[in-house]
Amino acid sequence: MGEINIPRDQQVAIVALDASEVDRLIEEAIREERSGDLHRLALANCGSYIATKLHSFDQSLAKHRKAKAPKKRAETGDALRRAGRDLSFAVGAMKRRLETEQKDAQLFIVDDQIMPPHRFSKHLSVRVSYRWRGTVDDEWKFSHITFVHDVDLRPDYTRPIPKRKPSAAKQEQELQNTLYQTWEHLMRGALYSVRDYFREGGEGDKIPDTFQATVDSHSRGLNNYSTQFWRQQP
Repeated sequence: MGEINIPRDQQVAIVALDASEVDRLIEEAIREERSGDLHRLALANCGSYIATKLHSFDQSLAKHRKAKAPKKRAETGDALRRAGRDLSFAVGAMKRRLETEQKDAQLFIVDDQIMPPHRFSKHLSVRVSYRWRGTVDDEWKFSHITFVHDVDLRPDYTRPIPKRKPSAAKQEQELQNTLYQTWEHLMRGALYSVRDYFREGGEGDKIPDTFQATVDSHSRGLNNYSTQFWRQQP
C-alpha cells in the first residue's frame, strides 16, 4: 500500500468487492469450517490490511477445525468469529478509505512516491509534490513543498552506556539507521500534513515552498505536529 494513496491495482480489487458477499462467505466459512469460496474473491490482492486479516481468519479457522474437546472448540469458535468480524471490518474500512481518496482526487492529489537518499546526513529534507484545483472544471495547478529538519545528534544520556565502545563502522551504521528512521518520520508527517491541509479546505497557493519542521521541546525530535506548516509557529 502507498503511504497515503491506495495503489491502482489494489483500488481495482477493492472496488470489485461486494461487502455483503464477503460477510456471507465469512459466515459460510465459519459454519462449514472451510474457507474455499472466500478465497475466490481475491481478498489478498486488496492490500496488506485486508490480507493480514484474511491470514488471521484462515489461521483461526485451521485451529478451530483441529480442536476436538468441547471447551477447546468453544474457545477456538469465539476466536474464529472475532477474526471474521475483524476481516469484515477491514473490508468495510478499506472501501470507505477508497471512497474518500476518490473524492479527494477530484480536487487534489498528493504524490506519495518518495524515495529516500542513498546516504543520510543530519540535514534531512523531503520534497512533496502535489496538484490541486478549485473545482472539477478548473485546470490543474502543480507545485511542491520541501520539509527540512536538522537532527540533534547530541548524546542521549538517558540510554545506558555500552560496556565496549563500538567500532567506527558500527557507529556509522547505527547513525545511518537512526537518520533513516527520522527521515521516514519526516516523510510520513510531510505527506499527511499536505493531505490534511487540503482536506480541511486549504488553498494550494498558500502552501510555502519550504518549511522547517518544528521539534518537540522535550525530546528535541519530531512529533505529530512537526510538519503542520499551517499552524501558528511559536
